[in-house]
Amino acid sequence: MFKKALLLLVLFSLIACHSTQPVVRTTKKYPTRTVRQPGTVKKPTTTRVAENNSKPQTSNPRTTEVIESTSKTIVYSDVVNSYVGQYKDIAMSNMKSFGIPASIILAQGILESGAGKGDLALSANNHFGIKCHTDWAGESVKHDDDSDQECFRKYKDPSESYKDHALFLTSRSRYAGLFNLPKGDYEAWAKGLRAAGYATDPKYPQKLISYIERYNLHQYDSQVLGTNYVPIESNKTISVSNSQGSGIGYYEVQKGDTLYSISKKFSITVDELRRKNDLADNAISIGQRLKVQ
Repeated sequence: MFKKALLLLVLFSLIACHSTQPVVRTTKKYPTRTVRQPGTVKKPTTTRVAENNSKPQTSNPRTTEVIESTSKTIVYSDVVNSYVGQYKDIAMSNMKSFGIPASIILAQGILESGAGKGDLALSANNHFGIKCHTDWAGESVKHDDDSDQECFRKYKDPSESYKDHALFLTSRSRYAGLFNLPKGDYEAWAKGLRAAGYATDPKYPQKLISYIERYNLHQYDSQVLGTNYVPIESNKTISVSNSQGSGIGYYEVQKGDTLYSISKKFSITVDELRRKNDLADNAISIGQRLKVQ
C-alpha cells in the first residue's frame, strides 16, 4: 500500500514539472496575397517613354510644283530650291564664260529636267532636253518627245550637260541674235529662245519667266553683272523692261484665277487679255505671266 502511494506521488511530480516548461512555437511566413475585389481590373505596369514632340512645320507648307518638261514631273517647291542651290554656281560660271544669263540657264534646267527629277535627267544626266542632232558622237538614249523614241544626248554627269548647253547655244547661228540682247533681260532671252526654235511649246517663254520670278533666279544675273537685285513679289502687278526698254505691266496667275477674273481686276476685256498674250483660248496655268497693260 505504501509503495503504491509512493509511486503515485512520483508520477504527479513528473507531470507537474513538464507542464511548467515554456512552449516554443515556430510559424512559417507566407507571402501576403492581394484579394481582388469582384469587378476590378488590375492596371498593367507601364514604362513611360519620352515622347518626340517634333512635328512637321506648318508655317511653310510644301507646295507642289508641276513641271511640264520633256516628261511631266511633279515635285515640291523645296526640290526646285534645292536644285537651284546645287547648280547656281555652274550657271553663274557659264554666264561669265559664254554670256548666257544665269537665270535663263537655271530656268531651262528646271523646266527641261523637272528640277533634276525627270526621266532624261535621271537616265542620261540630260538637263536641257538637247537631242542628238547629226553632230553628236557621244552616248545617247531614246525618249518620247515630239515624236516616239527620239534620240537624246547622254552625259556622264550634270555638269557636262550644263557645259554642252552653253556650247549648243553659242555654236549655232540661229541663236546668234540672243547674244545681242542685254544680259540682264531674261524676258527677252526667254522669248528669243522660243523664236529661235529651241522649243515648240508656245508657252515656253512664259514658263521660263515664271520660274525666274517665282524663285528669284535673276538675283544670280545681278551677282555676275554687279547690279542691284530687286526681288519680285508675287500676286502683284510688276513693272519690267523688254528688249526695247519700254515698261510693261505683268500679272502672275494664281490658284483660282480665270481670264475673266483677271480682266475684271485690271479693267480690261477677256479678248484684250487674249490678244495681248497671244492666247488661242481661255486656258491659263498657275504661275503663267500675263501682260495686263
